[in-house]
Amino acid sequence: MKHLRTILAIGIAIIVSLIVVMSSDKHHTTTPLPQPAAPQTDTIRLVFGGDFMQHMPQVEAARTREGGYDYSRSVEYVALIFRDADVAVLNLETTITATGRYSGYPCFASPIELVDELSNMGIDIALLANNHCCDRSARGITTTIDELNKRDIAHTGVFTDSADYHQNNIYRFTTKGVRFALVNYTYGTNGIPTPKGKIVNLIDTNIIKRDLRSISQDSTDCIIACMHWGNEYERRENREQQRLAALLKREGVDIIIGSHPHVVQPYYADSIGVTFYSLGNLVSNQRKRYTDGGLIAEVKVIRSDTIEGLRYSAEAHPVWVLCPDYRILPREVGDTLTMPAESRKAYELFMSDTDKLLDN
Repeated sequence: MKHLRTILAIGIAIIVSLIVVMSSDKHHTTTPLPQPAAPQTDTIRLVFGGDFMQHMPQVEAARTREGGYDYSRSVEYVALIFRDADVAVLNLETTITATGRYSGYPCFASPIELVDELSNMGIDIALLANNHCCDRSARGITTTIDELNKRDIAHTGVFTDSADYHQNNIYRFTTKGVRFALVNYTYGTNGIPTPKGKIVNLIDTNIIKRDLRSISQDSTDCIIACMHWGNEYERRENREQQRLAALLKREGVDIIIGSHPHVVQPYYADSIGVTFYSLGNLVSNQRKRYTDGGLIAEVKVIRSDTIEGLRYSAEAHPVWVLCPDYRILPREVGDTLTMPAESRKAYELFMSDTDKLLDN
């Protein structure tokens, strides 16, 4: 009996010990070691369109049976490229009028419906500093900017008054946490004086340096300069463009986008910056060799936790204009679209010319 009581006591002791150990484990679980956060990378896709012109045959092609204007067919094959961008920009090389008195070269004035289509295709910023910005004097500037404002399309380069200038001369926007500043200048206005009270950003190196030096590096990550410069129909940048590009880079510009020559010029890109000397014509009625198309420039701005500063890359997407309805054709569409033989020949020549220029 005594041995039985001893065995029972030992068993009870073992059970109690197990209960204590199990209870202790519940309150002293092992805490996993913290894992390092995965590196974060953001890519901002900027898309730039070249000279968006409106000669009178384009206006007539957009006229509807009801008497209005519809530009959707002209941009149907490129609209998605702009809509898919984080920020879409183009050079609006015409003025807008509400009077119904439309005109093409040499003094451009286009229907209000053109701005509707810019909105539909996702344009975020319209560049206004070009040699045709004063074609319809003060009323043209005011109407153009008013119609852009109604559709929430930002603008810079030309200004209705000093208040507009101070607000938009250095146009600032933030995308995915990256802070941008954009400026826009033109070589001239075809000899037309800037209307009283209006402001046009002309290429003046002293003013450009003043503007760029006013941009705080503490509040800006990337600076974009859009320049209306160069010589018409010259397929290589000239020394003045090179000189200005070098000045812009010295003053902190990261991305340079050029317009005006109406033909494609070379572009240069590396991880620290991008320069497109001329995007050529996004759409126009110019049909001579080299002028019947242009480039859509895609610039990627990359920010990573593992790399100090921003990194850049660029792609050039050739586009060609098919008449009579002025459809802008990127290569992936143009290669497969059925065209008249003469149009096919011109399309293939433009693509071949552009490829050779950019490859060299």
